[in-house]
Amino acid sequence: MLRHFYTLTLVLLTTVTVSAQDEKSKEVKLSDLNIDFKKSTGDGICTCIDSIQTGSKSRDSINAEIKACIDDKVMAYQMIVKLSDAQKQAEKSGEKSTNVEINTNKESQSYKKYFYELQEYLMDNCPALKTKLAINDRMSEYSLSRNEEAMKFYRKGLEETQKGDFKAAILNYEKAVVFDPKFAFAYDNMGICYRRLNQYDEAIKAYEKSLKIDPNGTMPLQNMAVAYSYKGEYKKAIKAYERLAKITPNNPEVFYGIGLIYHGNLNDQEKALDNMCQALVLYSEQNSAYRTDAERVISKIYKVMKEANQLELFNSILKKHKIGVNE
Repeated sequence: MLRHFYTLTLVLLTTVTVSAQDEKSKEVKLSDLNIDFKKSTGDGICTCIDSIQTGSKSRDSINAEIKACIDDKVMAYQMIVKLSDAQKQAEKSGEKSTNVEINTNKESQSYKKYFYELQEYLMDNCPALKTKLAINDRMSEYSLSRNEEAMKFYRKGLEETQKGDFKAAILNYEKAVVFDPKFAFAYDNMGICYRRLNQYDEAIKAYEKSLKIDPNGTMPLQNMAVAYSYKGEYKKAIKAYERLAKITPNNPEVFYGIGLIYHGNLNDQEKALDNMCQALVLYSEQNSAYRTDAERVISKIYKVMKEANQLELFNSILKKHKIGVNE
């Protein structure tokens, strides 16, 4: 049976020798070095994530590879942080040695603490992470086209989208569907461009056309919910999310989206929290870095419910979803 802890007995204070021309060598304590351990570790993880080839991989497969990039650095990060903390403590107490425990059990709260710290840093500072997370794994026979002319205009549309010229992109997507009227992805991207131009009605029309071709399209349903939300038609947005839930019942984006609407727009914090907890549980189960976004919203809901003297209700909902409960 593998042990889950490494216990290191360290002679403190660990030092680094620094040499300077015409000066005597001096020893610098690790705890004195002005190093952002989270950044130095996180930037290396971001490089690993950026190298992940998405291709035709599913979202779950990509999440697993992202998790592996983080797991590869958690022990090193945990060790350096604990060593630095131990040195600072030793300076205060005058001790010359101490034991530092490195937890390798990935299911333990101690290991998860350092994993989540790195994951949160990456969500804020690693653009490659959000790019990989945005990959949609729902493909169908209508996702792409076999018509060469349709694909030519579709690719041109993608180029214009990347440039931020959404009007030009729409014109190319419109040409693509002329050559292939069942080109669902062209309608999906057309809808996204309309949404970025704040033309929400046109965006919704494009998504509906996509759904007539492929009723199980997750991308148009999810984006339709967002478009309705921007229009202020929150009940329609929730219905769109509920349609999406019938196709992908374990999709955390459903619960996250509904939770945001109840929290920020409909001021029903109980329903907001219930949905956001479901999102958090699913994100965690799927090893998705979006877990940190759900936690941040839950923190905002906590503040609102605290002011409303609803902490007992808040805690009961967390308990219902087994969040923060050690079994």
